[in-house]
Amino acid sequence: MRIRAERPEEVDEIRSLTTAAFRNLLYSSQTEAAIVDALRDAGALTISLVAVQDGGVVGHVAFSAVTISDGSNGWYGLGPVSVRPDRQRKGIGQALIHKGLELLQHIGAQGCVVLGDPGYYSRFGFRSDPRFRYADVPPEYFQCLGFTENLPRGEVSYHPGFGAS
Repeated sequence: MRIRAERPEEVDEIRSLTTAAFRNLLYSSQTEAAIVDALRDAGALTISLVAVQDGGVVGHVAFSAVTISDGSNGWYGLGPVSVRPDRQRKGIGQALIHKGLELLQHIGAQGCVVLGDPGYYSRFGFRSDPRFRYADVPPEYFQCLGFTENLPRGEVSYHPGFGAS
């Protein structure tokens, strides 16, 4: 498996993969593919990586800038992360996330936030922190990973593309 930046000719394949990855998940809004498209169309995909195996895209992860109400800069949101259903639970999503976090640090990011399962995202170092809030989401599901010692405090907002449907 290779992890690399997405290519323009893979947009349709990424859209299909993302739709399939979230199709049967109860917590999914079924808008994840539209979110990725909206972020891409707005030029808001800071990092967009694919996992390629056996000549095809089997996974994708997106990172985009977030804003924090205290005015802090350099923070990013992780997601969506998608893995082809027949390749899930084989470490592809983990590899994509690790590579994306490494690239964020390389560009000087201050940290990353994610909305998701604490049991899964804690393995990457994400933790719930009362200094970060996101809408009316239960705090244990909104987590952060700081790359510096100074964590901001405030309400986090994602790019408007996350309202895509």
